[in-house]
Amino acid sequence: MSFKSALISPAELQESLEQSTDIILLDCTIDKVGQSIKDAKFEVLPNSQFFDIEGKLSDLGSKLPHTLVAAAIFEQEMQNLGVNQNSTVILYDRWGVYSSPRAWWMFMVMGFEQVFILNGGVPAWKKNKFPLVDHYTTPLKPGNFKAHFQENRYADKEYILTHYRNPEVNIFDARSKGRFIGLVPEPRKGLNGGHIPHSKNLPFEELFDGIVYKPLEELKQQFDQFNSTGAEYIFSCGSGITASILAFACHLTGHENIRVYDGSWSEWGREELNLPIEK
Repeated sequence: MSFKSALISPAELQESLEQSTDIILLDCTIDKVGQSIKDAKFEVLPNSQFFDIEGKLSDLGSKLPHTLVAAAIFEQEMQNLGVNQNSTVILYDRWGVYSSPRAWWMFMVMGFEQVFILNGGVPAWKKNKFPLVDHYTTPLKPGNFKAHFQENRYADKEYILTHYRNPEVNIFDARSKGRFIGLVPEPRKGLNGGHIPHSKNLPFEELFDGIVYKPLEELKQQFDQFNSTGAEYIFSCGSGITASILAFACHLTGHENIRVYDGSWSEWGREELNLPIEK
């Protein structure tokens, strides 16, 4: 089962669910910084499972939030969710689109590309009057998923330090303009204000029309406005979540040489590291 785009509509998903039995539905919802969804009515797509970004799928031994787990751990957790090598994985979240792109990048960096995002998530699904339930499902048996870490989709502090001056490398920051220029305090303690030198600011909200991504041509314009000349794109934000929103949009526009800086500003901005910063 495949789709013409990595971003699919509720109607496309509903039709596919009627035709295929190898689709895995994963709810990738996390809270936003300063905004919780825990008190909202719990509604998920039927036959969904929970993709636990902040728990089982973050390195809880790291000082940084949402740090990517080792390939062996990711592999085991996906097997526990019943994901097979031939599965079609559909990702969504309860906000609309917020944390599902982070899950998309995690699959891609682990070498699994048969993964798609539901545009608008639960709110769009509900708007189409498709069914929702108040519980997750349990897989009938473990899957045979295999993780193969793709270094070319991953950036760490050392990679940024080596490449941030390179004009062939485009670094985009998904945070707000105020945080990017250091006028608005960071929501996490112990962080300097400002941004990685030579990086470009594209706040993630600018890629959306409400709860859905803007049309493809408008997404292209968002990146084209920077007149980027390099072939590689690296995306950063506060903790690697909204950076993935930009990374996915860049993928939709046809770019494949894409990395997410996993530590993002939660690492780069740490006062004790004294890394290069512009304001």
